[in-house]
Amino acid sequence: MNTHVTATDADFEEHRPRMFGIAYRMLGSASEAEDTVQDAYLRWVSADRAEIRHPGAWLAKVVTNLCLNNLTSARVRREEYVGPWLPEPVLTGDGTLGPLESAEQRDSVSMALLVLLEQLTPVERAVYVLREAFAYGHREIAGLLDLSEANCRQLYRRAAGRVAAERAATEERRFAPDPERWQSLVETFLSAAREGDLDRLEGLLTADVRYVSDGGGVVGSALRPILGRDKVARFSIGVLEKFAAGLPVTVAEVNGTPALLFGEVAVLLVEIENGLVSGISTVVNPEKLAFLRRQLSHS
Repeated sequence: MNTHVTATDADFEEHRPRMFGIAYRMLGSASEAEDTVQDAYLRWVSADRAEIRHPGAWLAKVVTNLCLNNLTSARVRREEYVGPWLPEPVLTGDGTLGPLESAEQRDSVSMALLVLLEQLTPVERAVYVLREAFAYGHREIAGLLDLSEANCRQLYRRAAGRVAAERAATEERRFAPDPERWQSLVETFLSAAREGDLDRLEGLLTADVRYVSDGGGVVGSALRPILGRDKVARFSIGVLEKFAAGLPVTVAEVNGTPALLFGEVAVLLVEIENGLVSGISTVVNPEKLAFLRRQLSHS
């Protein structure tokens, strides 16, 4: 007796969050992730539903392969991008990118990791994301990518090794400070920057602090990372005076970590090491903030 139930649109909606989560981690772009899920739906509509016995696996395979196709052209767009490229920021406090309860889950959507994943080949990135963020087994991944299990294991080892090596080379430290300490330090940083207090501001920064700003050539921003305590302090004062004067500042969870929102025109993420600011990332490209603006309008 055949007890197979034909897949329905309800099955698609059930798996939509996971599809979006896979696509975002693969592409680093919320808008492109949305487009990918929509493309997956078009394939879902035209498919023979009676032949789809495991909707979740079928949809994960479609989305992953759409992302692989997208990454080939995305690499060209990244090379032509004006200034530093950062992932599109996403508000994650509402579960948009899935549960982020553990440090590993939060790390899977962090700006730092998503930038590192740009160094991987598309198929390495797929294997790494599916394994690390969604705990797919190597046999499952092999089925999604039409590769052998042994090949998937090899790709994963290579991808994980490259990520670890890049982290070691950049001395990236995965450290989540106490939220109250984070807010206190960031508020002091903002106060010093707005008052133009250079000495006080420099005292809040590590000697090798790094400031990365993504304006995409649409909004004026530094075309290269700013390095060092003195340069970052002076740049921060100038940026806040020029672009953020009078804007409301709120704290929100962005990509699994606390961040500052300057109205709807800028997102600022602050990395802290041993009680000092060690890294600042800002996204001011309005095109990259479109998804976040929609999230804010629905909150």
